[in-house]
Amino acid sequence: MTGYLHSIETMGAVDGPGIRTVVFMQGCFARCIYCHNPDTWKLNGGKVYEANEIVKIAKRYKPYYGKDGGVTFSGGEPLLQGEFITECMKALKKEGINSIIDTSGTYFDEHTAYAIEQAQMIILDIKHWDAKLFKEITSISQKNLLKIIEIINKKEKPVWIRQVIVPGINDTENNIKRLNEFIKNIKNIENIELLGYHNLGEAKWEKLNLKYRLKGTPQMDPKKLEKLNNLLNFPTREMLMHLEK
Repeated sequence: MTGYLHSIETMGAVDGPGIRTVVFMQGCFARCIYCHNPDTWKLNGGKVYEANEIVKIAKRYKPYYGKDGGVTFSGGEPLLQGEFITECMKALKKEGINSIIDTSGTYFDEHTAYAIEQAQMIILDIKHWDAKLFKEITSISQKNLLKIIEIINKKEKPVWIRQVIVPGINDTENNIKRLNEFIKNIKNIENIELLGYHNLGEAKWEKLNLKYRLKGTPQMDPKKLEKLNNLLNFPTREMLMHLEK
């Protein structure tokens, strides 16, 4: 079986616990207004790989993974190629390598449940707790996110929650309050991260002749982001690292 890939990053340190090989899958039906990789949208715009090629690359870096590291399937939207990443994850498991799916929660099909079942953990990017704003940000209905949450709960998968904080859209204390309420329905949350908006992808939009709707929006102020992080009901990774010290 083959899949379309955008790129592969080795020795990644921010896409799940430990050191990880990050497989960026090609293809995404969402059109998030702050997407920094619009070149991943077209499914057939990447390079074709076989599952055994992914395993070979991942095995090269196995000595660095330790007990926590492994492979993260990101994107694009990895669940768009659910059948392919499932085959990859099954093969990686035979090699003693764990796998994580980093999903935007915008895509769902007949392969989604099995893919989630094969993953050790899910990184879930919640674009917004409000269904209307979720669609405004992504162009996709929030229904797929709710289906994915249901499966994550059913399979009892550990979850990292993420949300991009954009000035003028969701950078308020009320947003964090409502986000806290929304994620009460998600079991086994191990970490939450608020990620500050940046405009580093704007040049890619212009290169692809796409209209960047957030043009002129300032990057997220780090101090305000830290203040919002402190309002979360769950410890962020930074907080956990501080406690460990």
